[in-house]
Order: sequence, then structure tokens, then C-alpha cells
Amino acid sequence: MAKKEFKCGQKSADCDTLEKMSHEECKHIFAHLSKGIAHPARIQIVNILATKPVGGRCICGDIVNAIPLAQSSVSQHLKVLKETGWIHGEIQGPSVCYCLVEGIVDYYRTLVNRVIGKEPAATETAHAVAEISTGHASRKTV
Repeated sequence: MAKKEFKCGQKSADCDTLEKMSHEECKHIFAHLSKGIAHPARIQIVNILATKPVGGRCICGDIVNAIPLAQSSVSQHLKVLKETGWIHGEIQGPSVCYCLVEGIVDYYRTLVNRVIGKEPAATETAHAVAEISTGHASRKTV
């Protein structure tokens, strides 16, 4: 009997699309993706999927074997990751093969830079810190 080949689909996150979005749209996407990795177990799952070999199996049972959580808990975390856009899954017979959305980590990094780097309060804070660190801070800045 031939071994089943598990492979993930071609879903991807394109950083170039962020340039066309408003700051508000980027903030909403950033918040949505942040919810997905707002639990240590989900961060660990993302790390497992990010470091798996290309073409490697990525079924729920493999993840359960890698982290100390019950299968039902892992399934719930996978559901949240899928709903928030971090992963996708393909049904392969009785199993589901889970993979990261291609480019999602770089997409998230780009969002962090775009959302936090352009936030007016963050920019003002960054300028104040720069002035303090160079010794050019006025009493108004501090």
C-alpha cells in the first residue's frame, strides 16, 4: 500500500497588499492575527508548523505528540489559528493536514512595523525616547 502524501495548499499572505490598505484596515488585521497567537500553546503550534520539513506530515496527532496538551485542546487551538488566518488545513482521508499560511510570519512582522511604526502616539513616544537618549530632551518632552 502506497504511503499517503500530505501536502498543503497554496494559500499565502502577500505583504505587498498591506501597502494598499489604510492604517485602520491594517490595525484590524493586526488585532485579528494577534488574537491567533495570544496563547503560548498556539505560539508553540505555529513554531512546530514553521519548522516542519517541506512535505512533512502536519496532522493534529503529530502536534499532540509534540506538546503536553490533550487532543481536544490542541484541536481547539488549531481552530483558533485557522479562524484567525495563521493556518489552513486540507482533509486527507480521516486526517487533516495543517500548515502555516505561506508567508504569514513575514506578513505579521510587516503589520507590526506598519501599525506600530505609524501610530501617532508611538511615533511621539519614539521621538521623545530618541531626544532623551541623545540628551536633547526639553522639559516639555519629558
